[in-house]
Amino acid sequence: MVVDSVRERWETFSRSPFLPGTVIIFVAAIAAGLFAGAYTYAMADPTPHDIPIAVTGTSTSEATHVAFVEGMDRATGASLRLQQYDSYEQAREAVDRQEVFAILQLRPEGPELDVSSASGATVAQLLAQVTPAVSASVGAHLTVRDINPLQPGDPHGLAIFYITLASVVVGFVGATQLTVHAARLGPGQTLAFTAGYAVLGGLAIIALVDWVLGTLRLPLPESWLILSLTMFTCGVVFHMFTSLIGRWAIAPTWVLLVMLGNASSGGAVAWPLLPSLFAAVGQWLPPGAAVNAQHTAIYFGANQHAFPFIVLIVWAAVCSAVFVYRCHRKQAQRG
Repeated sequence: MVVDSVRERWETFSRSPFLPGTVIIFVAAIAAGLFAGAYTYAMADPTPHDIPIAVTGTSTSEATHVAFVEGMDRATGASLRLQQYDSYEQAREAVDRQEVFAILQLRPEGPELDVSSASGATVAQLLAQVTPAVSASVGAHLTVRDINPLQPGDPHGLAIFYITLASVVVGFVGATQLTVHAARLGPGQTLAFTAGYAVLGGLAIIALVDWVLGTLRLPLPESWLILSLTMFTCGVVFHMFTSLIGRWAIAPTWVLLVMLGNASSGGAVAWPLLPSLFAAVGQWLPPGAAVNAQHTAIYFGANQHAFPFIVLIVWAAVCSAVFVYRCHRKQAQRG
């Protein structure tokens, strides 16, 4: 009797609007905790793990050189990955290819450390902060200079993270609005409208950040392509989840793109300072690929690489294909 009563009440509750409301309460609470935890874990206390540094020249005191490197390891809590180059020019090319974050020149008159803020502002700041004390402790006078400074309007190197975050969030929020307000669109039409707001949205970001505010000087064609491709990719990620799980699609989209993707993108904290897991997966997710491509376009345009574009295109293609397939399958089942 009691069991029948409980079952009846559950059936009444499950058919009422209170069930999805209750689910949302718990989903929102869990999402809030995970979101705060992910960003705190990634950014609150960035700890270096493996910092590649180019080394050129020779020192008159090998003991001083060894003591300096060991002191830097202790001061940063990291393992500096030193890579020897035959000339400073080769080392500088490695910086421009983003293979190393700094250049340590060994000279008889004293070492010189060239940091590259454009390669990673947080890494450059860390190295610049600890090297004076370390060099003094080993009795060496070390000169620090920044060979690739950030743009004046973005002294902390966060603007790329912000514009990428905007393209990610607007990308899937725009897709949610299409799902709600333009539900009668076919799958191909939905993708076309997603591409439409992605193209205009990318241009709007550039117009405000560059032309109006002057915060970042963006290479128009390339930055526009990256922002639009990012926005479209994040939109079709939501469309894919909608076709797979329906109205709850926002949950996995948020986890993938914002909680995990943006936290591990390397935009706010350079990848050598991220937790190992985030550093490993970030470059394979749309936000990390977007930050990577945009960062190279702005500061190392002559050394742009294909990998981040491949990541974005593969995500966009796979998600679009799943979305179209699922829509056609549902239509076939209804018809």
